[in-house]
Amino acid sequence: MTVLALTNARIVDPSQDIDTSGTLTIEDGRITSCGSDPVQLPDDAVRMDCSGKLVIPGLVDARVFVGEPGAEHRETIASVSRAAAAGGVTSLIMMPDTNPAIDNVALVEFVLRTAREQSSIHIHPSAALTKGLKGQELTEYGLLRDAGAVFLTDGRKSPSNALVMRRALTYARDFGLVVACETQDDALAAQGVMNEGLLASWLGLEGIPREAEIIPLERDLRLAQLTGVRYHAAKISTADSIEAIRVARSRGVDVTCGVSINHLSLNENDIGEYRTFFRLSPPLRSEDDRQAMIEGLRSGDLDIIVSSHDPQDVDTKRLPFADAADGAVGVETLLAAALRLHHNGEVPLMRIVDAMSTRPASIFGLEAGSLKPGAPADMAIVDLNEPWVVSEKQLHSRSKNTPFEDARFQGRVVRTLVAGKTVFEAT
Repeated sequence: MTVLALTNARIVDPSQDIDTSGTLTIEDGRITSCGSDPVQLPDDAVRMDCSGKLVIPGLVDARVFVGEPGAEHRETIASVSRAAAAGGVTSLIMMPDTNPAIDNVALVEFVLRTAREQSSIHIHPSAALTKGLKGQELTEYGLLRDAGAVFLTDGRKSPSNALVMRRALTYARDFGLVVACETQDDALAAQGVMNEGLLASWLGLEGIPREAEIIPLERDLRLAQLTGVRYHAAKISTADSIEAIRVARSRGVDVTCGVSINHLSLNENDIGEYRTFFRLSPPLRSEDDRQAMIEGLRSGDLDIIVSSHDPQDVDTKRLPFADAADGAVGVETLLAAALRLHHNGEVPLMRIVDAMSTRPASIFGLEAGSLKPGAPADMAIVDLNEPWVVSEKQLHSRSKNTPFEDARFQGRVVRTLVAGKTVFEAT
């Protein structure tokens, strides 16, 4: 096989704890060498000069909503793979919130088969914690795991019945599965559409209190301690949620957590004059909470960053704020938005790459997130300093509901490789 050599690159790989200039070589879809040591290349090697470029493991996005099956007009497996590749994402985990929900073996197999045929990146399905995502009857965990589901979740919701949740966590533990939940108390959230506070009052909008996230999270952490399951808080947004996770860890609970790039980059003030692309779940919080998220990421208390890519079309977004659907696309802008934290000096580059690649791969047992020799040659080549402006026309997603519309970024993916083959190249 022909050797591909990425030369003169800045290589950042948290799995090896290296940030060095050097060469990375690829053969037969896998990495054969990586680092600053001199490499003797064969005469027929294909050389790619990466001077001034950063090479990182391909990103692993652990929370992506896709319309297929049932809402292909919003996003398909093929279109999300193109958007992901453009953002340097080489592996993603698809949520079960489809129509019908991914709650049986046939649908897990459908996702995997469609991804093999139509996707240029690795797409891994998650499976529903309860049938139809209704929070009542448990699905067949063992069969779903064996079919290829990487974790269990009810997607945008979490079972409100504590007994159902306890049984779900117990069975998931017995099958060695991670349970990932987005915690929100439906009764407390009620008709709320943004963060509860003075700004919501000024705008005349119903608010969602921070306790709507914290109370069910603390319940789940207690149940995780009771059952011994591996629990993942999929998307937290408040300082008190981080503190609850710290306390649970001190008690020995096996818990990890994630944060949306939106809650690291934006706050409730960005809603401005009722801009529906900023209607998200959980809602954008205060600046104090955003700063707490950044500190949690820097300290490692927050494990991973996700895009929470949730495509919505004009029929669900071009409405009055209170009537619009939650959600925003984000897989394509995930890295660029996170690099703001690096350029501002708020979070080290190594920690950012770790949170979007190495750590999620480790938590969910994926063969990804590393540039070690022998690992799959899945990586992104990034120009850390290239300026660009997000425009609707550039986005590869079928839906265009990005909160970063017209945002100015510094740092862009110029090439994405999967198994050593280019699946995206900037033009």
